[in-house]
Amino acid sequence: MIIPVSIENENEWAELCVALWSDNTIEGMLEERRNGELQNEFLYITDDEAVAFTSLSLRHDYVEGTDSSPVGYLEGIFVNPDFRGRGIAAELVDFAKEWAISQGCSELASDCELDNEDSRLFHGKIGFEESNRIICFKMDLK
Repeated sequence: MIIPVSIENENEWAELCVALWSDNTIEGMLEERRNGELQNEFLYITDDEAVAFTSLSLRHDYVEGTDSSPVGYLEGIFVNPDFRGRGIAAELVDFAKEWAISQGCSELASDCELDNEDSRLFHGKIGFEESNRIICFKMDLK
């Protein structure tokens, strides 16, 4: 069952987030949520346990490879390793598609780091097609 993140279950969600995004903290994820930065967060519950999540957004700026706006964006998806291979990620992506359509989108996009081969393979397997590869640069001006 897929449910929205709420005050009652946000700690479980934050723990799963940190498992995916290890450079974050539980407290940091909860603070971002409370500040209104993370509003489309969903948990996958099985046997009363949160075992997966997805983070969705609407992007109104240009999204690589898309032709419309807004674009539904799969910001993150994670399934506890003990529950992988059961189709949970596919259910979450189907949910993301339905959510994006309900928000008036005709496209769903996502991304991953260039060196994240597992994520690249997952995206291809689940139905995404690669649209572009970029390397970003920055320059400190201080």
